[in-house]
Amino acid sequence: MRFTSLRLRLVLVFGLVALTAAVTASGIAYWLNREAVLTRAQDAVLRDFEQEMQNRAGALPSEPTQEELRRAAEQMSNGSQHFSVLLISVAPDGRLVVESSGMLDSFTLEDVPRSLREAVNRKQKLTSANSSPYHLYWQRTVGEDGTPYLVAGARVADGPTGYMLKSLEPEAKDLNSLAWSLGIATALALVGSALLAQAAATTVLRPVHRLGIAARRLGEGKLDTRLQVSGTDELAELSRTFNRTAAALEQRVAEMSARDEASRRFVADMSHELRTPLTAITAVTEVLEEELDAETGGIDPMIEPAVRLVVSETRRLGDLVENLMEVTRFDAGTARLVLDDVDIADQITACVDARAWLDAVELDAERGVTARLDPRRLDVILANLIGNALKHGGSPVRVSVRVEDAPDAPLAPHAPHPPHTAHAPHDAAAEHPERVPDADAAAGADEAAAEAARKVLVIRVRDHGPGIPEEVLPHVFDRFYKASASRPRSEGSGLGLSIALENAHIHGGEISAANSPEGGAVFTLRLPLDASSVTEEAPAEQQAGGRQRQRQRSGR
Repeated sequence: MRFTSLRLRLVLVFGLVALTAAVTASGIAYWLNREAVLTRAQDAVLRDFEQEMQNRAGALPSEPTQEELRRAAEQMSNGSQHFSVLLISVAPDGRLVVESSGMLDSFTLEDVPRSLREAVNRKQKLTSANSSPYHLYWQRTVGEDGTPYLVAGARVADGPTGYMLKSLEPEAKDLNSLAWSLGIATALALVGSALLAQAAATTVLRPVHRLGIAARRLGEGKLDTRLQVSGTDELAELSRTFNRTAAALEQRVAEMSARDEASRRFVADMSHELRTPLTAITAVTEVLEEELDAETGGIDPMIEPAVRLVVSETRRLGDLVENLMEVTRFDAGTARLVLDDVDIADQITACVDARAWLDAVELDAERGVTARLDPRRLDVILANLIGNALKHGGSPVRVSVRVEDAPDAPLAPHAPHPPHTAHAPHDAAAEHPERVPDADAAAGADEAAAEAARKVLVIRVRDHGPGIPEEVLPHVFDRFYKASASRPRSEGSGLGLSIALENAHIHGGEISAANSPEGGAVFTLRLPLDASSVTEEAPAEQQAGGRQRQRQRSGR
């Protein structure tokens, strides 16, 4: 059990309650029995001593001899209580005559406390309520050996003074036995309470444990999780509430999934349906564009602006349809990676050169930095990041490439869509067993792969514009997001950065946006140097779900 677990706390609470109750009950029982035992013993001894003083010491003459005192003391000690007796008388010459019974040789006048002797010899005033000038006094003492004693004293009027010493060792042993019995009973009560607490905790925590497992399964996406409910207590009602909540959540998720699937299906169908007329329109606009560029002047100057607008908007519509097609592939989980060894500096140069951005882009990249990535998707990422920097930032745009140590955690442990590779790994050893490399070569390859796994490719794209407003930063990768509501229409489709992020995700990478302290916005792309391991870790069930959605779309 964990130190902070509810089970341990219940056991401790039960144990503390049982210990408190047992100790309290045992203490009260011991105190009551102790008083009863000691009171009964001392009352019997004092009563017998008082009678013996009246009968034996009272019969002595006013000035008894030493022999008479000794004989009276022995007779007094031979009673049923067997206590030691010390008789003291005053001789005619004024000296004290002291005689003991001989039962306890160590019993002397020095063993009697001074306060007790003073109380015994103190003469009381005779009144109607007090018929005797002297009274019986007693006191409990402990000897040097730790044995408890009862000391009592009395004086006979015009006679000797007597003191009694009675050992209470038998009663002390009985009380010690009682204390041990009560201690054992307390320990047994504590053990029993711990066992009862364990049983009670098990009874209480078993449904709580089942509820925790069910909640964890529900959080993992298993929305059909339900609890078996029995009883009418609070835990049973909690389980029923959980079942109702899970059922409502499952229904709501099913409805949202259906609407989401319908939306994706609509976008996919719309994109497919738009491609056919768009192809014809594009062909016409290409002819019109050729006429615009021709020197013969085939287009009326009055309608030339309208023709140019049609050409540009048709091109924009085509880009939008292609972006929508790409988005539907990501949503359906059918986006695939076609991996190849890529020289990063050459790839960036080719991307910038193809779009005529060489004059507006500064490249800071070492030659020879290679990575195993999808070249087409990397080109899409770079084009969107650099194009966005040129459009919304300010030139020059600086692109820097670095290879850094990978963080402890994966770059994108929860990619929204599973990456796929279009080519299965080629097993050359299976086809040509005679070409299997030796152990040293295999170890070297494994070491190189491990070294590549510890590195990441970092590409930063920085512009010199005003930067990104803080309230816009969390939404820059949202689809169709517009930073300003007053400018709902722009030249772009609003999908470029979203598509770039999705392409980074299926590589196992990530893109982040921030503002540079020196001014301008900075987009940081982090990709693994080798995306092969990412494609191998794609969950099979997500791949199956993507293929099923693809079959549903192709069957309509």
